[in-house]
This record gives sequence, C-alpha cells and structure tokens, in this order.
Amino acid sequence: MSAAPPDNDVLWARGIVKSHHGTPALRGISIGVREGEVLAVTGPRGSGKSTLLGCLSALLPVDDGEVWFNSAPVHTLGRAGRERLRRDRFGFVGSEPHLVPELTARENVALPLLLAGAGNKAAYTAADEWLERLDVGEIGRRRPDRLLQSQRQRIAVARALSPLPTVVFADDPTAPLHREAADQVLRILTSAARSHQLTLVLATHDPELVRFADRAVALVDGRLTAPAAPVPRGTTGSAPGAAGASAVSATRR
Repeated sequence: MSAAPPDNDVLWARGIVKSHHGTPALRGISIGVREGEVLAVTGPRGSGKSTLLGCLSALLPVDDGEVWFNSAPVHTLGRAGRERLRRDRFGFVGSEPHLVPELTARENVALPLLLAGAGNKAAYTAADEWLERLDVGEIGRRRPDRLLQSQRQRIAVARALSPLPTVVFADDPTAPLHREAADQVLRILTSAARSHQLTLVLATHDPELVRFADRAVALVDGRLTAPAAPVPRGTTGSAPGAAGASAVSATRR
C-alpha cells in the first residue's frame, strides 16, 4: 500500500477506476481536496461527475486505485465501514431531495442530528436555524408532499448542513431551481461551508455555478481534462448571517 496523502488533504484519490456494468465511468482519476476547500467538479452529463463523488464519499467502492479520507484508507473498507463513514462524517445533497415523506420539513432536517445522539432541543433548534437561513422557516411543519420542488430541495440542503459534517457532497444540487434560487442556495451552501470550515465537493454541468468555488476541475469521459484551476474570489457574495452559529456549532463532531 502506498503512503498516506498530505495532511492538508481531507480527501485524496489516486488512479481510481470505476465501471458500471462494463462501461468505464472513471479512467484513472487522481485528485486531492484540501480541508475547508470548495471544489467544483464540472463536465457534461455522463462525464463521470456523479461517479467520482460516489467514490470519494464511500457510496461506491472503486474497482481499482485508492481513496483516502483524513489520511485513513477508504478503498479497503467493507460495506459496514463505508456506511458508518457516510453517516458520521459526510453530508449529501443530490439533484432530487429524497426526504422522508412521513416527516415534516423540520423533522427531516433534525433527523441526522437525532441519529447522531443530539438532544431534541439542540436538534430542533439547529433545524429551525438552518431552515431560516434557507428562507423556508415558515414551512417547517409541512410534510414533503405539501411542498414545491424548490422548497423540498432547500430542505435537503438544510438537512445536509445541520450536523456540520466534515465534507458535504453536492451532486447537481440546484437542478430543480431557477437561476435566482439556484444562486441563493449555492451562496448559502458555500458560505456555510466556509464559515464552519467544512469541505464542499460540488458537481455541476452549469458553468455559471463554478464562480462559487475556490477551485474547479473538469471531467470528460471519465478523465480529468485540465489541471485544477483556481476560481477568482470575491464573486460569491457575502456570507449569510451568523444567526444560529452557537446552536449549530454545538452539534459538530
């Protein structure tokens, strides 16, 4: 086994290969993600973005290569170990919200905190604060079937952020949103990541959203097509208010 990655890389992959039913999806990808970085993974649909996020997040086992998280090997973990890592250290936002239909919006956001052992008061206080930051506080007591698609997506973002995971993986998270709402959600997501020192890995085929990242990499046909490029800072807008920081910070592991 090779040496562990640099200490400042919270995620690190070398030569990862992944196929789906015999069709290559990743062809020898090597990449590092620094602690607290907002990294955008760009490329057209079918380029391997979702597969890369799946391998980095332990959702998918790699066929070949290495994946490390905080200098610990992920590629050697079994199913139970990968599930534990995702539950305890990672947050996820997809292009579909996948909320628990029997729970209210507020209960959906509090759920990961409750599963992690937080008390009811702390979990629901944090949930309320994240809902407010995403401008959906007034619908906290409604169930998903009574919400608009754009509202459900904001609930999913709040749920991913509420336990303050080490890394948030966002796979085309603004797909259901119109431009203005997409910009607002990405601004909150990236600003929250920076203010709480979270690492954010964002996959998108929308080049307009790259401006919210610190750095971008491009994928085409499962290969990196260019070196990682820095993104000019100062274009992401100001960070959202710090309301709720104390209650939310108390839940971070």
